[in-house]
Amino acid sequence: MPEALLTVKNLSVDFHTARGTVHAVRNVSWSVHRGETLAILGESGSGKSVSASAVMNLLDTPPAEIVNGEIFYEGKDLLKISYEEHRALNGKKIAMIFQDPLGHLNPVYTVGWQIVEMMTAHGRPIEMARARALELVTRVGIPEPEKALKKYPHQFSGGQRQRLMIAMALMLKPDILIADEPTTALDVTVQAEVLALLKELQEETGMALVLITHDLGVVAEIADRVVVMSAGEIVEEGTAREVYHNPRHAYTRKLISAAPGKGAIRHLEPEAPVLLDVTGLEKTYGNFTALKGASFTLARGQSLAVVGESGSGKSTLARVILRLEQADAGTALWKGRDLITMAQRDLLAIRQQIQMVFQDPTQSLNPRMSVYQLISEGWDIHGLMPDRKARRARVEELLEQVELLPSHCDRYPHQFSGGQRQRIAIARALALEPELIICDEAVSALDVSVQAQVMALLDDLRAKLGISYLFIAHDLGVVRDFADTVLVMKEGEIVEQGPTEAIFSAPQHPYTQRLLAANLDPDPDIQAQRARADRIAP
Repeated sequence: MPEALLTVKNLSVDFHTARGTVHAVRNVSWSVHRGETLAILGESGSGKSVSASAVMNLLDTPPAEIVNGEIFYEGKDLLKISYEEHRALNGKKIAMIFQDPLGHLNPVYTVGWQIVEMMTAHGRPIEMARARALELVTRVGIPEPEKALKKYPHQFSGGQRQRLMIAMALMLKPDILIADEPTTALDVTVQAEVLALLKELQEETGMALVLITHDLGVVAEIADRVVVMSAGEIVEEGTAREVYHNPRHAYTRKLISAAPGKGAIRHLEPEAPVLLDVTGLEKTYGNFTALKGASFTLARGQSLAVVGESGSGKSTLARVILRLEQADAGTALWKGRDLITMAQRDLLAIRQQIQMVFQDPTQSLNPRMSVYQLISEGWDIHGLMPDRKARRARVEELLEQVELLPSHCDRYPHQFSGGQRQRIAIARALALEPELIICDEAVSALDVSVQAQVMALLDDLRAKLGISYLFIAHDLGVVRDFADTVLVMKEGEIVEQGPTEAIFSAPQHPYTQRLLAANLDPDPDIQAQRARADRIAP
């Protein structure tokens, strides 16, 4: 093998906190060669992102401390060079795509200004930078790219913001791209396009790609080698095929067994009473129609999945039903009462029965409130559970249900990873024991094993309490395992709906067929067969 482009040797990183020292990374070693894709696979808190941040010199020290290790790029140990030398490398030679695009895009500047800055900060002419920005924004699939460059981050969906981050990272054609969960918020079709783009750029430039992910389908599609991390240590490594078909470590086997899309398809109870009856919902923003006559029913105990690409109207549908946005036309009858025209006083009482888990926990969780305050806030609003001791015990129980620790009660949202914050949001929604939970990409940021546990928890609540779900998702494997009915949305319109089995086995609409064809399988052999078939197809 030729010499590696980037080599991490015996890296150990500690975090010194008020509660003691956390050994986040322990003697981790990995390398990546030019033109190679290395996937670092593991759950939240396993040390994946910490080791990558150390490469980019982005760790806050303190509280972080690099205890030992070496990181070599072009013969230099990056842990020994100056801040100025690191700044010259970051973006130009080594670039990074972050998991949380909203937290890494400046809200007061247009996205075009921020993308162009990637080149101008390294001395490139502004005209060249603008042309490159337009080229990449087009290639990552942003509609109306010239207009998009003049918009601000809040004017894009979560998936679109992630695509903009990818465009920004690729501006200077770096030697190494570190991608921290780059496709977590993307639809299956856009995910396929972005992965194809990354592979295309690798072929053009010989760029090395370090892919931090919990998605086994992404690993199967793009990874050459895999490093599996657990509790700060590497527990297994090998080619993508070796790790999937012959996992040696129990932790790796657990991850593979939790991959969605392999379970039995569920069926709706035929005589369940209707809770929500939606007819002709419409919503327009200026000249853009976000909802076009959406109609469906949702029964008690039903899990109704809504799938479609970013901008298809999925989240708008949920927000209109909850009256977070006002519909322009249509009705949404909750047990016979119209949520769209209901008085605010009556709506407050209904909110206890209908809860929502939002796509972006960074936005939906108040950073000034502790986890205990966030989860118990609903009880204060609705005058429930006055006993403080019982309240504390219930919060701890909810945290354990979503695979967090009772001791996390007194921490704040910024002290958790993206996946852990989403688990807190789910615990908060469950606190009021609602009849309907609207999940807007509620498990998209979770690791596969935690995702499986949370989905099992939601399904258990459905069986025990008759809870219904309006489940907005782009992961079709999760939808297949969890939902009994599927709605497919495109450009604000429901283009197909029906039982999950019918949608997955015999999709009628070309758009639905395209979504299913783009869904990734965790088995590298299946993905390779699909790639060969695509190359042969006319």
